[in-house]
Amino acid sequence: MKGLYTIILLVFSNIFMTLAWYGHLKFSELPKFNKLGVVAIIFISWGIALFEYFFQVPANRIGFREYGGPFSLVELKVLQEVITLVVFTIFTLIVFKNETFRLNHLIGFVFLILAVYFIFKK
Repeated sequence: MKGLYTIILLVFSNIFMTLAWYGHLKFSELPKFNKLGVVAIIFISWGIALFEYFFQVPANRIGFREYGGPFSLVELKVLQEVITLVVFTIFTLIVFKNETFRLNHLIGFVFLILAVYFIFKK
């Protein structure tokens, strides 16, 4: 159960992280945000990223083996990276309509899934 909680928290964490890191690239399309300078955008992104930590820190504490979780530190990191790429891909396809998902992206993701397999293999 702790593994599932960890994954759910990491998904939410990565949603906020993706919004903070890449969502601001669409701010220019919003009337109230299109004239903001980079410093204002940094503070807005920083505020969004704060919510990432509300999910990321508990995910790592719940999931880490030394705190009673099922994952080693390396497993947690690889899991987080794969979740990041899945969330990022979905976000990109929904929000950035001009981006395309190509075969080389799919092949790269397959290799990442293989990396997860080998990291978790006992």
